[in-house]
Amino acid sequence: MKGKETASVSILKNIQEAVQDGRPKDAERQIGQALEEGLPAKRILEEALIPAMREAGEQYRANGSGIPQVLAAARSMRKGLQLLEPYLEKDGAQHRAAIVLGTVEGDLHDVGKNLVAIMFRSAGFRVIDLGVDVSEKQFLKAVRENPDVKLVCISSLLTTSMPGMRQVVKSLRTAKDIPPLKIMVGGGPVTQEFADEIGADAYTETAVDAAEWARSFVL
Repeated sequence: MKGKETASVSILKNIQEAVQDGRPKDAERQIGQALEEGLPAKRILEEALIPAMREAGEQYRANGSGIPQVLAAARSMRKGLQLLEPYLEKDGAQHRAAIVLGTVEGDLHDVGKNLVAIMFRSAGFRVIDLGVDVSEKQFLKAVRENPDVKLVCISSLLTTSMPGMRQVVKSLRTAKDIPPLKIMVGGGPVTQEFADEIGADAYTETAVDAAEWARSFVL
């Protein structure tokens, strides 16, 4: 039994390193091997994939490692999640809650948004990704149609689209048929001061920060 556990720890470490280093094919191969050997999908997620993305994000924050490296890790993470998803559903793994995510109307940038979506999924959330150029009405519709939504995350990479972000926050706050929820904003031109001004609950600079905040404050 001890030898089997040692082997399990070893393959989990290999998966973590493959994801962290941005080697999707190696990650897929290692995850496939782990599943064949009977490792639970939930354990692979929690002990290999999530730590890998967290470490990649920490290195980015601490050492300024390039966005391409973080995106490579994110691609590996996405491949891993695709492999594990059927097993997680079969095992009855429960999502923490749902998150609505989108780039506000008038803005077509999605790299940062996509990375945040991956980090949310890795943290155990169900992500409703509305894409880019998302209108106020689309955000409201998504929240109304998904009663388990606890967080709306709005992205903007253009200063010209920031007024749209303000309007989305206002509508979410004033709509009488929407229960209280948390609102997070982010993107290149967005600042903590702007987030406070428009009434958002959180502003984060990185995808790692976004996932950590959600894990801490969204029940």
